[in-house]
Amino acid sequence: MAASHVIVGLSGGVDSAVSAALLLEQGHHVEGLFMRNWSEDDAYCSAAEDYASAQSVADQLGIVLHKADFSAAYKERVFDQFLAEYRAGRTPSPDLLCNREIKFGDFAQHARALGAQRIATGHYARVEHLRDKSLLCQAADPAKDQTYFLAATPGNALRDVCFPLGDYTKPQVREMAAERGLHNHQRKDSTGVCFIGERPMRSFLQQYIAVQTGPIVDDSGRRIATHDGIAYYTLGQRSGLGIGGVAGAREAPWYVVERRVATNTLVVSQDREDPRLNHRRIRLGQSYWVNEAPDNGAELQFRVRHRQPLQAGRLQRENEGWVLHSDAPIWAAAVGQFVVLYNGRVCLGCAVIEDASA
Repeated sequence: MAASHVIVGLSGGVDSAVSAALLLEQGHHVEGLFMRNWSEDDAYCSAAEDYASAQSVADQLGIVLHKADFSAAYKERVFDQFLAEYRAGRTPSPDLLCNREIKFGDFAQHARALGAQRIATGHYARVEHLRDKSLLCQAADPAKDQTYFLAATPGNALRDVCFPLGDYTKPQVREMAAERGLHNHQRKDSTGVCFIGERPMRSFLQQYIAVQTGPIVDDSGRRIATHDGIAYYTLGQRSGLGIGGVAGAREAPWYVVERRVATNTLVVSQDREDPRLNHRRIRLGQSYWVNEAPDNGAELQFRVRHRQPLQAGRLQRENEGWVLHSDAPIWAAAVGQFVVLYNGRVCLGCAVIEDASA
């Protein structure tokens, strides 16, 4: 890549710090841009602390750090949809839309207004720039690959993007940070929902969603416990159900196999192989292709969760929509989640799960 003016999304973490350092060493004119996307500071989302860390990195590297507030856009285009999905009894995946709408939307536009020719982030992914399009490719380290979260980002938004960490593992990145004397080389990775942080989701959602307790029933319809609000549970969930010893039931985990939103009822089973948890056919809704849509009948690979091993499948057009067929069972494909599709190392895009059947 020829030397250029690159603005790096500096979050305060080690990944973006090393990305900036590597680009500097490659001869680029590098600046940082810290984005604030959540309006509240608390124990789970400490924007002030993150900004201080990012500024310290910028000072160490001798680069300018800009700051921008995208919290209004985040609320309108990501968080409000996140809440709407929960209210509808679905399982949202907000990180994909956060990357599409904010990081490679508003952030990129702001960076270009500051004069950037390219933008960079600390994602573990790779971009291959061809003459007429940009391919989103898996990172060298499968344990850290983040293409699942980038799959809704269109290829034209990636044309001026670089991911400096795509060829490295996380231990290598921490080692490079330590070698360069970066203060945050041992800083804990950020986790949880994009920009909201890893927090007790149930108590957090209670601030925004009115919920009602209701019955947890087994397959016979027998009430065996009470749930705290159907929005707080997802297909396949086994922890946090509050089910104690049940007369006549064996000592084994219980799994959520169905959420009956209309009657506010949660159905559970002790059978992990229950057909309601093991699907071979997924009907897809809203789709986001990095470039062009796959051919009808395309043989490809997919996953419905980050870090889930890729499975082989076939994409078919049926009744003007896409249906994903799999020879092997797909476990707990929840309505509202994204399924991300691949052709080998290339991420093709993603689509929302609208229905799953055995």
